[in-house]
Amino acid sequence: MHINPIRKFLSHEAASGILLLTSALLAFIFCNSRYAEVYQGIWQTSFTLHLAHYSLTKPLLFWINEGLMTLFFLLVGLELKREFLEGQLQHASQIILPGIAALGGMVVPASIYYAINHLSVVALQGWAVPVATDIAFALGVLSLFGKRVPLGLKLFLLALAIVDDIGAIAIISFFHTEALLWIPTVFALMTSLLLMILNFYRVKSLFLYLTLGLVLWLCLLQSGIHATVGGVILAFIIPLKKQIGLTTAPASILEKFLHPWVAYLIMPVFAFANAGLAIGGISKEMLFSPVVAGTVLGLFIGKQVGVFSFAWLIIKAGWAKLPHQTTWLELYGVAILCGIGFTMSLFLGTLAFQENNPVYLIEVRLGVLIGSILSGAIGAMMLQIAFRKKAKRILF
Repeated sequence: MHINPIRKFLSHEAASGILLLTSALLAFIFCNSRYAEVYQGIWQTSFTLHLAHYSLTKPLLFWINEGLMTLFFLLVGLELKREFLEGQLQHASQIILPGIAALGGMVVPASIYYAINHLSVVALQGWAVPVATDIAFALGVLSLFGKRVPLGLKLFLLALAIVDDIGAIAIISFFHTEALLWIPTVFALMTSLLLMILNFYRVKSLFLYLTLGLVLWLCLLQSGIHATVGGVILAFIIPLKKQIGLTTAPASILEKFLHPWVAYLIMPVFAFANAGLAIGGISKEMLFSPVVAGTVLGLFIGKQVGVFSFAWLIIKAGWAKLPHQTTWLELYGVAILCGIGFTMSLFLGTLAFQENNPVYLIEVRLGVLIGSILSGAIGAMMLQIAFRKKAKRILF
C-alpha cells in the first residue's frame, strides 16, 4: 500500500476542511450583512470564454459550479483511478468493508428523504442530497484528535468517501442529464475516442490531453449531459503508467498539481459561492419543511445508521474485519462524521433545484448546514468518548 501518497492526501483534506468552514462562515456573514446584494450580484456577473470562433457567456456562478467543479471531478477521477490500479481498491478484500458501508450510507439517507418527501414530485428531485460525504470536512474533524486516531480508521473513512464519490458521479451521470442533443453528444464521443487513441499510443503530452478535455467539456455542456462528468472521463483516460522519457506518469503529475488547487482554492470558492444563507429569508414553515427535514434526518440519522449497520452486518457475517486497532465505538463515531455532506450535498442540491426551484434550494442549504453541523459536533463528541475509553483500558 502506498502510505506516503495517502498521508499527503489526508493532510491536504484535513487542512482543506478548515478553509471550507471559513468560506462557509464568510458566505453566511455576507448574506446577512448590508453587503448581501453585492455578494449575490458578484455571482451573476457575466464572463465570456473565447475559443477560436466559439464564445460562451455565462454568470460567474456557472463558471464555478460547472467549470471549477469539473476540475474537482477531474481530481476525484484521478484519485479513483490510482486507488483502483495501485491503492486500496485494487483488491476486493480491501474494498468490501468501506464499500458495503458506503452503500448503506447512500441507501438509508435516500430512503429517509424519499419517505418524508414522496408526496411532492418537485421535492423528490433532491433525494440524492443526503447521500454524500464531504471527505475534507470529515477528515478535518477526525484530524482534531491527532495521533489518537488509528491509521486503519482514517483509511476506512478515505475508502468509504472514495466509494461515496463513485455513487455521486453515477447520480450526476444518470439522474442529472437533460434531453440529449445528438450532434454535440456524437462530438463528445468522438473526442473521447481520440483521447483513448492518444492513450493507446502512449502519448505523454498533458497539454494535448487537457486541450481535448476542454473540447470534451464544451461538447458535453451542449449535449445535455452534465459537463462535470467530462472531468471524470478525462481522468480515466490520461495514462497512469510511466511513459518513456518521464519519471512520473502523466496522471500522477496532474493529480499532484491539482490537489492543492482543488483543496485550497476550488472547494473553498465553491463553498463561498453556494453556502450563503440569509436568516431573514427563513420562515418557521421553511425550517420544518419536508425538504429540510429529509435532508437533516438523511444526513444526521440516515448516514450513521446506514454506514454503521451495514458495516456491523458485514463484519458479523465474517466477510470483513474491524479496521486495525479500531474499536466499535470509534467506528460509530466515524459513521456519524459521514453525515457531514456539505460540498457534495450542496452541489447535488444545486443540480436538483437551482434552475426552477430557488425556494427549495434555500431549504436544501439550510438542511445541509444543520445536518452537517449536527453530524460533525455529535461525531466529534462520540470519538472523544471512544478515545478516552480506549486510553483508560490501555492505562489499566
